Amino acid sequence: MDAANGDDQHPSGQQLDLYWRPGCGFCSSLRRQLDKLGVERVEHDIWDDPGAADVVRGHANGNETVPTVVVGDIGLVNPSAGDVIALLAERAPHLLPDGVEAPPPGPVSRFVGRVLGS
Repeated sequence: MDAANGDDQHPSGQQLDLYWRPGCGFCSSLRRQLDKLGVERVEHDIWDDPGAADVVRGHANGNETVPTVVVGDIGLVNPSAGDVIALLAERAPHLLPDGVEAPPPGPVSRFVGRVLGS
C-alpha cells in the first residue's frame, strides 16, 4: 500500500518515506511485509529520482543502500518490518495501522536504554 507520491499532502515527519530501487530483493521483501501490515507510505525509486538518491546517501554514509526508510529526520537503512514498526511507535504512532503494535524491545535496545537512562 503506497500513498500518493505528493509530498504536499504531509508535513515533514508526518509520513513514512520508503526509498527503494528495482531489482532489490531486500526492498521487495520489506514492501511485501509492510503491505501485509497495512503500513501506508510514500515510495521513492532512487533510480528515477536523483533527489531521492541524495536523501538515501544522507542517511547511508554516502552510499545508495536501499531499502531506506525515513520518518521526519530519522532514517533506517535496510530495516526489518519490525524496526519500521518500532520507529513508528516511537516517533509517529499516528502512522501505525489499527491493531499493529510495536514489538517488545530486544536485548540490545534494553541494554542501550539502561545505559542511556531512557
